[in-house]
Parts: sequence; structure tokens; C-alpha cells
Amino acid sequence: MKKLLLTLALAATTLFGYAQEVIVMDKALFIEKVFDYENSKEWKYKGDKPAIIDLYADWCGPCRRVAPIMKELAQEYAGKITIYKVNVDKQRELAALFNATSIPLFVFIPMKEQPQLMAGAADKATFKKAINEFLLK
Repeated sequence: MKKLLLTLALAATTLFGYAQEVIVMDKALFIEKVFDYENSKEWKYKGDKPAIIDLYADWCGPCRRVAPIMKELAQEYAGKITIYKVNVDKQRELAALFNATSIPLFVFIPMKEQPQLMAGAADKATFKKAINEFLLK
């Protein structure tokens, strides 16, 4: 019974926007939610709130260290930003789109400006500063 109640509580918080997870992104989702690079050469963000895309690989140590931070930020900024993650080994076309020659690589996407890249792992305070000063300004 306790397990069922916990499951229902988690489902309710997700449905009503109180909790948010990092969303695994593939090419189709990128074209639908971020930018349709197959039909447009000029950047036009399609999202309804600012976003971060975390380009990572399972074998990457710094990527694994940053993953829990991204999860915490997704929950803290639920309803304000969206955080996606892209496995560069499985989504090579998306990795190439951002010229991801080293990982982790983070793409910060504001609503009306051009995306900005941040290479390398960072601490939570650095990510929060970038979110507050660039994405939510």
C-alpha cells in the first residue's frame, strides 16, 4: 500500500509540474521541440521555455559526475526551464550539429537569443549562475 501511495504521489507531482526530470532527447524530439534544422537554416527555437541540452556519453567520467546536478536543476527549475540530455554515441547527428568534439558539452538555449555552448563539467553554482543570468534574465 505504501508503495502504491508513493507511486501515485510521484505521478501527481510530475503531472502537475512540481517535479521534472531530465528528458532523454533523440533527433526526432530535437526537431519537434528545439529546432528543425532539416527545413531551416536560420536558428528559431521552438520551445516554450528556455532549455539546456547536456551532450554526454555513458563512458565519460565528468559526464557521470554532472548528471546528478542536472537532475537536481531540472527539479529546482521545474516549469521555468527544460533540461534535455543527448547521448553522443547514439545521436551522432545531434553531436555533430553542435560540433561536440569533447564532452560534456552544454547548450544553453534562451527563448529569443542564440544558443551558447559551455564545454566541460562544472559545479552546481556555476550552472545556477548561467541559468539565472543567461536563461532567465
